Amino acid sequence: MVAQQTGRYSKYIRPISIILDLLVITFLSLFFFRNLKLDMVYYIAYQTVAWVFIAFLVKFYEVYRFTTPVEIITKLIKQASLFLLVVIAFFPFVKTAIFSGKAIALFMSVSFLIIISLKYFFFYYLKRYRITTKNNFRNAVIIGYTPEAIRLKEVFENRQDYGYRFQGFFSDKKQNAEVKGKIEDLKKFAIDQNIDEIYCSLNEISNEKLKDLVEFADDNNKAIKFIPDTKEIFSKNMRIDYYELFPVLSLQKTQLHNPTIKAIKRAFDFIFSLFIILFILSWLIPIVALLIKLESKGPIFFKQGRPGIDENEFFCYKFRSMQVNQTTEKEASKNDPRVTKMGRFMRKTSIDELPQFFNVLLGDMSVVGPRPHLWSQNKSYASKVKKYMVRHYVKPGITGLAQVKGYRGEIETDEDMINRIKFDVFYIENWSLVMDIKIIIQTVVNIFKGEDKAY
Repeated sequence: MVAQQTGRYSKYIRPISIILDLLVITFLSLFFFRNLKLDMVYYIAYQTVAWVFIAFLVKFYEVYRFTTPVEIITKLIKQASLFLLVVIAFFPFVKTAIFSGKAIALFMSVSFLIIISLKYFFFYYLKRYRITTKNNFRNAVIIGYTPEAIRLKEVFENRQDYGYRFQGFFSDKKQNAEVKGKIEDLKKFAIDQNIDEIYCSLNEISNEKLKDLVEFADDNNKAIKFIPDTKEIFSKNMRIDYYELFPVLSLQKTQLHNPTIKAIKRAFDFIFSLFIILFILSWLIPIVALLIKLESKGPIFFKQGRPGIDENEFFCYKFRSMQVNQTTEKEASKNDPRVTKMGRFMRKTSIDELPQFFNVLLGDMSVVGPRPHLWSQNKSYASKVKKYMVRHYVKPGITGLAQVKGYRGEIETDEDMINRIKFDVFYIENWSLVMDIKIIIQTVVNIFKGEDKAY
């Protein structure tokens, strides 16, 4: 019998929390600083950027179902202290501003009183909600039947407010009523029972099986966490969390899963795409539309379903560069007879991709990220190329690291796709805003230089 799946709201908690906090400090600054002769537009922009940056530094919004109240208080103190210094630092640089310690003190006190109330309301209300409704749970299994594994199972069962449903052990060394099967049986069970998190005792699994398990978790969007059998485990790719006094190591995916980082990247995408739409596409679309219509019949824009983040379909927009045909799931090849003369020029200069800035503005794509493949390519390569599905952890991009490194256009051999995925995965696992900017600059340079596979 398949485990019942209930509603999930966890993904909305952090964005809502960030928005509410920013609204609080914005409205209160407008109220308390109204007589200090500040240019409020500049100040609020400064204040917003500072708040988000500090929150990223102190991991202010990294509050999980097992986070303790002491940890939350520590985060609040760090955020308040640094934010106070940033607010004070604004005044010496504005000659007309009137510094008021009283106004700042009132602003900080009221702001954090409201923010603390909101944070604890979310924290305790959601715990109580999980207990009373049994909603927003996570299905969990444990590999291994060790004393540490049994202790973790007891934590799951005793702390209902954590919101976990323990579904059983898997072990090659022990067999009893609690053990659902051997480790090799786990994959099918995890898919059939909608398992969300796999906890692994490192004493009970070989390196080869562990590697295979990590790849399975990547391909099927399952979280894998490790139960440390020794304190001498250190890795930059792991984070230690405590469920009460019980330590659990989590294999971190990427920085791009951090809510603050996602917000920064989204803000960059929104501003950049809006700039391109207003100052380039606003006059370019009528010109390109006329040239397309003069050469061939059909629509100006080409719309096609592509797999996006979490493999959810979205409609990708381009300027139509081909004659209207029934083979749109076949990618363009060199001297492709479907491509028009105008289309050949647009493909060579990447002008045909520019309407995707509307996709970025709408939130379906990012400026930089793995290029969205055809559905036929997804089906063909998902099981053939290791870590292929990792590219769906993030939004697809108009340009990407693989493209600026020469792996764009037609996939002629499996090696072409393997190299493309290597660069996509490297980008996802090593993202930085500086890398995004470098890729954008290199994309522009490559357009002017010309690329062999741009056809």
